[in-house]
Amino acid sequence: LQQVGPALRYMHEAIGEVRAHSAQPAGTLRINAFASAARAALLPLVLAFIQRYPKVHVDLVTEGRLVDIVADGFDLGVRAANLVPADMIVVSLGQAQRYVIVGSPAYFNSHGRPASPADLLNHPCVRIRLPNGAIYPWHLEKNGEVIKLDVNGQLTLDEASVVKAALKSGAGLGLLMEQDVQEELEVGQLERVLTDWTPPRQNLCLYYPNRRN
Repeated sequence: LQQVGPALRYMHEAIGEVRAHSAQPAGTLRINAFASAARAALLPLVLAFIQRYPKVHVDLVTEGRLVDIVADGFDLGVRAANLVPADMIVVSLGQAQRYVIVGSPAYFNSHGRPASPADLLNHPCVRIRLPNGAIYPWHLEKNGEVIKLDVNGQLTLDEASVVKAALKSGAGLGLLMEQDVQEELEVGQLERVLTDWTPPRQNLCLYYPNRRN
């Protein structure tokens, strides 16, 4: 029994895969992702998926903290490539992450524009609180030179939409994901600065623990 047990297990898995292909998928698919990744890359895929498979329910959880998708009961996750655990199966979504430094036209008219990262220390910046309570330092990079800044400002916030509203009101400068402010940039409500210090970073990836499903 010990010798033939693995072979029987593989046979059962093969039969299960055949049945999966012959029947319409059903059940719940639990996904964990950053909010910005969910809006920009994942939601269009999910909407197309549920149209194709109407018996599948998708439970999409968005949060800032990095979770163990296996321990927390998720089927898959979406994160930047550098945050994916090494033992996961990874599928690139082909969308590079990019931070942008932005402010409102009214703010720049009153305070001018920073010409270098050091100038940011002379501007009020909206600081971001991470889920663990730490303040996110601004990471800038140009031609291999990396600068990490603890910016100054009267506002500390923890949600991108609230940060965006504050910046549109002229509260100062902010560091946000490009996809979170794409619409505001296109219509001129926000403007970018120091673009050469915010290059594209890691691609977004979908990852999951095994090929069982």
